[in-house]
Amino acid sequence: MEQVRKPMGTVHHHLAGEPTFAPMIQIDMEIKAFVSAWKHCDYVSTYMARMISQNRSDSVHHSNLFSSAFNELLEVAFRTRHADGELACRVSRHGGTDRIELTFPCVPEERQFYEEAVSQLAGIEATERYLNSVSGDLAPSRDVVLLELAVDYNATFWIEEAEGDAIKLVVDLSLEGLQN
Repeated sequence: MEQVRKPMGTVHHHLAGEPTFAPMIQIDMEIKAFVSAWKHCDYVSTYMARMISQNRSDSVHHSNLFSSAFNELLEVAFRTRHADGELACRVSRHGGTDRIELTFPCVPEERQFYEEAVSQLAGIEATERYLNSVSGDLAPSRDVVLLELAVDYNATFWIEEAEGDAIKLVVDLSLEGLQN
């Protein structure tokens, strides 16, 4: 059965014109094992970044950017309040774009938070909210990580359906030529 995606946030893809993304690497692990140590975020992001960056024009630069962005996403999953299930991290590629599919267990309140946060990542308002959060004008919000990726890394986000008590956060990153 073909999965139907509901674009949210800054995504502007059309299903009929969707490019084909080739799978590159996937890591699955029990969420209990993942959240048992904060350093797992760094280990997984560093490993994935090194594996997928080898054929980029500047592999070290790409690896550093990808690792930083992916680490931030893993920290989102690390904070889940759901104790059971599996964390799945998949990276696919189409041309200059890397697609991260991060599936992790979450409680319904978390799902609602992420759906609302992703829907607010588009436009000038997202940039203003991000700049206010980093300038200290407003107290940092839980969605500042997503705002940072959308603004600083020009990432696009959406949420896809996931089985059970899980959420699938999908992020497209085009890091080639990014000067961060």
